[in-house]
Amino acid sequence: MPRSLEIQMNSFPIAGTFTIARGAKTSADVITCILTENGRRGWGECVPYRRYGETMESVAAQIESARPLIEQGISGEELLSALPPGAARNAVDCAIWDLEAKLGGKSVAERIGLASAKPLTTAYTISLDEPEVMTAQARKYSARALLKVKVGTGDDESRIRAVRQAAPDSTIILDANEGWPEETLEHHLRIASEMNIALVEQPLPAGRDEMLAGIARPVLVCADESVHHTGDLASLRDRYDAINIKLDKTGGLTEAIVMKREAQRLGFQIMLGCMVGTSLAMAPAVLLAQDAEFVDLDGPLLLARDREGGLRYTASLVWPPETSLWG
Repeated sequence: MPRSLEIQMNSFPIAGTFTIARGAKTSADVITCILTENGRRGWGECVPYRRYGETMESVAAQIESARPLIEQGISGEELLSALPPGAARNAVDCAIWDLEAKLGGKSVAERIGLASAKPLTTAYTISLDEPEVMTAQARKYSARALLKVKVGTGDDESRIRAVRQAAPDSTIILDANEGWPEETLEHHLRIASEMNIALVEQPLPAGRDEMLAGIARPVLVCADESVHHTGDLASLRDRYDAINIKLDKTGGLTEAIVMKREAQRLGFQIMLGCMVGTSLAMAPAVLLAQDAEFVDLDGPLLLARDREGGLRYTASLVWPPETSLWG
């Protein structure tokens, strides 16, 4: 039977509100791509992101525009030139990987050279709020090995100090989401160093981050919004120490594998990150993250409900996906 494509729009409520420097959200709105062939089904999920000019409608339309090629059996490598990097290509690419694993009887882990996949320590995200609220959240989750703390205001010193005091034993990542003004950048980096912060993510706006090349960086600085695909890497070597690979930015696992390999060759440390989505979106990233220095795949933990048969999370760990979920 020929390959068929189904596009679904799904919404999963967030437990409470997820707040970053750019705003707040109360649901994870995702697009699910389902490919069917010979009675087997391959699944992929993406999260359209307004910061990158994406909407649910625009991403669904992008996938629809490639329907003839997808249903003709386009490969992941061929998809790289059929759709641009972004959420639409991610959903299709991951569905292709999943379908081909099920049709061929060889798991994605095997296909990408993993002898075995292990559980990984993942960050848990503390939303941006007033210092006292963030302190309470950090204290609540202080037993977790790795916390990712959303910052991104002109004066985050009190937040950084308060969270560190509330979670003295946790490794802490700060994510400014492009929100630190240039005039406070060096001050905030000094405070981060003083508070033994492991890494600061995207302190300055993408495209306006040249200042990072000309200052001392007392903590690791990681690119997120500044880096999308392999072609971005070379220009960032003088200003970042690490990069955040997200499949919704790269446009799927196929490009992400290439990007990770090149980033490691260039000397970057690797973070595997995510948008707020379900376990279906996290599953391929868990496999890619097996040797990453930082893992931030807590999307399902922020939801009021996940997909049925989702990933297993215990304490600070996320476990590799069962093939019944993906791969």
